Amino acid sequence: MTVRTPVYLDNHASTAPDPAVLEVMHRVARDHYGNPASAGHAFGWAAARVVEDAREQIASLIHATPREIVFTSGATEADNLAILGLAAAIEVPGHIVTSAIEHAAVSAPLAWLAARGWRVTSVGVDASGVVEPERIAAAMEGDTRLVCCLAAQNEIGTVQPVAALGSLCRAHGVPLLCDAAQAVGRVPVDVARDGIALLAMSAHKLHGPKGVGALYVRRRDPRVTLAPICFGGGQERGLRPGTPAVAAIAGFGEACRLAAGRLDLDAAHLRDLAARFLTRLRQRLPGTVVHGDPVRRLPGSLNLGFPGLPGGILLTSLPQLAVSAGSACSAGTGETSPVLAALGVPPDLAAASLRLCFARTSTPEEADFAADVIADAVISLRRSV
Repeated sequence: MTVRTPVYLDNHASTAPDPAVLEVMHRVARDHYGNPASAGHAFGWAAARVVEDAREQIASLIHATPREIVFTSGATEADNLAILGLAAAIEVPGHIVTSAIEHAAVSAPLAWLAARGWRVTSVGVDASGVVEPERIAAAMEGDTRLVCCLAAQNEIGTVQPVAALGSLCRAHGVPLLCDAAQAVGRVPVDVARDGIALLAMSAHKLHGPKGVGALYVRRRDPRVTLAPICFGGGQERGLRPGTPAVAAIAGFGEACRLAAGRLDLDAAHLRDLAARFLTRLRQRLPGTVVHGDPVRRLPGSLNLGFPGLPGGILLTSLPQLAVSAGSACSAGTGETSPVLAALGVPPDLAAASLRLCFARTSTPEEADFAADVIADAVISLRRSV
């Protein structure tokens, strides 16, 4: 079988929209162009029904109720609304605990709060990239108002002990925010079971469209109160004003419906591809390092280090592959990954590392091809340095 190049393996950054998602979006954009806020005619009612149907599909995937889903432009906006909205509702600056491996969508608004009187404690991780609940507990103070820990790390794929963290936070009466952009649709997520108070997600990470996401906001046991950080028409119960992107929201809902029905199937497929790829790669490059926990990781996710290579040269030597050196949101900074640094990875090895992730559309032939291309490039580069 001929492999079409370049082979796309940057599925942590974004996934290809599922054909069924595109069909739904096209139908909705064509047939339901009314404004959901237009309550006086059938066009508005139909558009509003589309939005509410999608809200139900998204809530079902994470075991929430539809009224707990607030639509946003993506996980970045959702994280900002959660953090800044909670701080605005509290008004008096307090204390926040976060992990050292958060996405910038969390760390940047926390830094903004820190410059305005809030105290932020960053908790380190173990060598496999796991946030230990004991460290979070030790960092909490009497006025801790929020704990932030992502559900799965976007560079190394490590899945965090969210249930244990949720139980800890409930015991202390502190809400837990999870950036679950990488986890939703890839591993089971249950906000009720795991005690999550706030959860951010993006459609384009699970074969949906870009430009739409959601924030889960717990409404009971206990209710989480946020203040709006944007103002306008009062949509999304006043938390996110503006006319909803109806077609994109419908696509998000369809992506969640598809993910719910094939979560186990996709996970098995992705684990098989990653294992096949890694076995083939290590046959030729036995010293390849896998960053992050070898077991507690997203299926199909790999962050690989190649000892003996100067930093920055490997990625440019792989035109046949679409892979990355780390988070797409921090690409081009030229800085060593702070996530790998938090794991204690030496700077030279961190600079010679690649991130790749398979998707439900990936094939065994592509896994074999990618392993051979990377092995060829590493061997050639080692000979030349």
